[in-house]
Order: sequence, then C-alpha cells, then structure tokens
Amino acid sequence: MASETVRAIRGATTVVADTPEQIAERTIELLAAIVEANELVHDQVISILFTVTEDISSAFPATAARLGGFDDAALMCAREIPVPGSLAHCIRLMMHVSTERERSQIENVYLHGAQGLRDDTKR
Repeated sequence: MASETVRAIRGATTVVADTPEQIAERTIELLAAIVEANELVHDQVISILFTVTEDISSAFPATAARLGGFDDAALMCAREIPVPGSLAHCIRLMMHVSTERERSQIENVYLHGAQGLRDDTKR
C-alpha cells in the first residue's frame, strides 16, 4: 500500500466577462474537473492558491470555492504578474492535496481559453 504525500495540482480557466456570476461558475467548474480527474475526495484537499489576471476584480475565486464546498480548506487569492501578451481574463490555481498518486499520475486541468497554456495536459 502506497503512503500518502502532498502533491500540487495546477489548473486554469478563463471568464468571458468580469462578473461575480461568471467567476463563480468557472471556478466551481474548474474545481469539479480537477477533483474528478484526480479522483479526489473532499478531505484530501489541503489548500488552494488562486491567482487572477488584472482584468478580473469583481469577485474572489476563493469565495466561489467556499460556496462550492471547499469551506474548510485554506484558500488564498493573489494577482498574476501582468506580463505583456499573457492570457487575459484568466483564473489560475494550485491545489495542494494529500494523495497516494505519483507525481506522474497527477492530472492538471485547463479549461476554456486556458487550454492553450500547457500542451502537456490531458484536458
């Protein structure tokens, strides 16, 4: 039996408009996709660090995560570095989980306009 260790899972999505509803919808969709792809249960999630691009300011992704059931995990939001030419309207996250999966078995998830950020992901 493999022992559990802490792993980081990456993910990103984009919003069409900077509205609280769109941020909540896309954040919850991304979290659900990561949980499903990595066969996680709620208690395995330790913390989630969210970042948003400068054009997102109407709501915190962490608020959506709390409403989506992640109310007992450590959550934090930050602003992305405004690199010229970078993807706009983007929400990124790094989720720390306790899992028996090997690093090579972790599935990072990129949805909507964020799909082009990484070409080594399965989603």
